[in-house]
Amino acid sequence: MIAKLLGFANKDAKTRADELLADFDLIEESDKTVKTYSGGIHRKLDIAASIIVAPEIFFLDEPTTGLDPWSRVSVWELIQTLAKRGTTVFLTTQYLEEADRLADHIAVIDGGKIIAEGTSTELKALVGASTLHISLSDRLQVQKAQALIANILDGQVDSTSESSLSVRISEPSKAVEVLPYLEKANIVAIEFSLSYPSLDEVFLTLTEEECRWIIS
Repeated sequence: MIAKLLGFANKDAKTRADELLADFDLIEESDKTVKTYSGGIHRKLDIAASIIVAPEIFFLDEPTTGLDPWSRVSVWELIQTLAKRGTTVFLTTQYLEEADRLADHIAVIDGGKIIAEGTSTELKALVGASTLHISLSDRLQVQKAQALIANILDGQVDSTSESSLSVRISEPSKAVEVLPYLEKANIVAIEFSLSYPSLDEVFLTLTEEECRWIIS
């Protein structure tokens, strides 16, 4: 119906509808009544109806809000397909993992204004620290390892469990310097990993700084 309203001839409208149903994996749903559709199916249909005429620019306002995890992933795949086909997608979302997964360029908005923008990697670099996680084979060596790592990395080392430690480091390349010292001290690390800041941490850090600026 929407295709016809947009000026498609009957045959062309049916052809385009069939194409979109196939693209959005909705063929099995086409003969069912609307009241049986899930939130994810409704969201797919909304997007499909919006791109009957392939747009150069497409705006999506929180398209996955309220969806279950499977439906959310399905909508993500649709958005990625649109982008690969050359459509510029402007997406607003409160799910920062969604922005991390989908966006080539991210703008962080707080109080109605853009307070930072860049790629996911560039924004994470603004936080300025990664976290080194270390699990030891012997929990009795935690305090010894804690003091040793604090001396090497010149930072506060937190105990996250009976046998695990974590420390924030501004230069991730320094993480590898820890292992030889642990080995020399006969401290066995059974897990050794480096995690980068999440976009949630970036947002909280940026908005906290903005609040401090306003208060001051």
